[in-house]
Amino acid sequence: MTALLGFVIAYLIGTLLIGVYAGTRVNNTRDFALAGRSLPLAMVITTTFATWFGAETVLGISAKFVQGGLNSVVEDPFGASTCLIFVGLFFAGKLYKMNLLTIGDFYRQRYGKSVEVLCSIAIILSYLGWVAAQITALGLVFNIVSNGAISPEMGMTIGTLSILMYVTFGGMMAVAWTDFIQMITLVVGLSVIAWIASGNAGGFAKVMAHAQDKDLFRLLPEPQAKDVLFFVAAAITMMLGSIPQQDVFQRVMSAKNVQTAQRGAVIGGLCYLAFAFVPMFTVVCAVLIMPEEAKALLASDPQKVLPTLIIKTMPFAAQVIFFGALLSAIQSCASATLLAPSTSFVENIYKNLRGKMSDKVELNAFRIALFVFTCSVLVYAIVMRGTPIYEMVSSAYQVTLVSAFVPLTCGLYWKRATRQGALASIACGIGTWLLCLLTPIGQEVPAPLAGVLMAGVGMLVGSLLSRPHHHGHHHAAGHHQAKEHGHSAG
Repeated sequence: MTALLGFVIAYLIGTLLIGVYAGTRVNNTRDFALAGRSLPLAMVITTTFATWFGAETVLGISAKFVQGGLNSVVEDPFGASTCLIFVGLFFAGKLYKMNLLTIGDFYRQRYGKSVEVLCSIAIILSYLGWVAAQITALGLVFNIVSNGAISPEMGMTIGTLSILMYVTFGGMMAVAWTDFIQMITLVVGLSVIAWIASGNAGGFAKVMAHAQDKDLFRLLPEPQAKDVLFFVAAAITMMLGSIPQQDVFQRVMSAKNVQTAQRGAVIGGLCYLAFAFVPMFTVVCAVLIMPEEAKALLASDPQKVLPTLIIKTMPFAAQVIFFGALLSAIQSCASATLLAPSTSFVENIYKNLRGKMSDKVELNAFRIALFVFTCSVLVYAIVMRGTPIYEMVSSAYQVTLVSAFVPLTCGLYWKRATRQGALASIACGIGTWLLCLLTPIGQEVPAPLAGVLMAGVGMLVGSLLSRPHHHGHHHAAGHHQAKEHGHSAG
């Protein structure tokens, strides 16, 4: 076993112990799903920042940037960070006051069970690609630090089991605690690496001049209709498609009060945008430090550029720092994205089939669903191996963009929105999206943009043609539900 692999394993064991300790504070479903709505601002910032700062930010975005410039990463980090800012400004306050356990509960209270189930299914399906991307990166890390002794598939399995253990024990409480420590490790670690890489590449000015020469800072598309449409579609996929997501909801709703929820999401989003540039900068350094090797890797496996730079050109201490930071990013991102679909499934689908459950039975159901979903995603990640991490992630959020975003936004901001409107919105959005994906139309018109626009048309027409739905029971339902989960609404 290499010394570097030993450090990686020790790091995994350390986070596992923290997660298990956090699990001793979980007494009911609200503790498990929302950390008892007790998190202070610092933890809400780190946990919302961790929502997006995963394998894709360190390995995927950086590789994509050095190949196509800022224009090729509009979806993430620009769209992803704007999503968190929008959540803080327009959604967190209204949703927090409703005292919900999952985002699916909103659809039930506002539109009824049919919309709850359909939107929850879309939300759960969207996690497959996102979590698979994190698991793929875990396999890559173990393969690199063991000098190939551990296969990518074996690495995926080891890493996934370590995350599954602490999330099963501690739920959102464990996620928040480990996120807090992992994000500090990440920020310090990647900053140190960028500083060393910059020195090796000839200094900050030289790195920036190289990026400028290669036109990497160009963000806007060519001024042609088709290019602009596809640029807008890429921008809104994560910017809007990630708003009705259970992991974003869980992290924001775990705050101790409404102001903390709002501020935490906005600050977390701004921090994410700022810090996502660090891996991009470091990859440009890599191109200057090892030009031939970087060129070959960019052609064959761009995600390996950064890890190869660290292994081949940096001292052992820097290697430990980098892989500690990378594991922090992956674990913090994967932990909540494993938890989110599991809680959504139990709360919004299984309960509708099974009926009322006691809090203890529901808590056990959360843990069983978590285990089953994790195993499913591990298999999916192994089957999908070879798909670029960035592509896995960007395709994941198209599903929720075209199905769940419009019913959520209209449900909060348009009193005239009805159940028939929501159902029409989901049908039109998904139908149009699939039509564009499966036919040549999608080569001219971007599927996500066409889908979300038709979802809006479906909501408008469906709601205006149906009788208004009276939903003055929002807060009453919120209070009732809070009592069901062992807390009075507050």
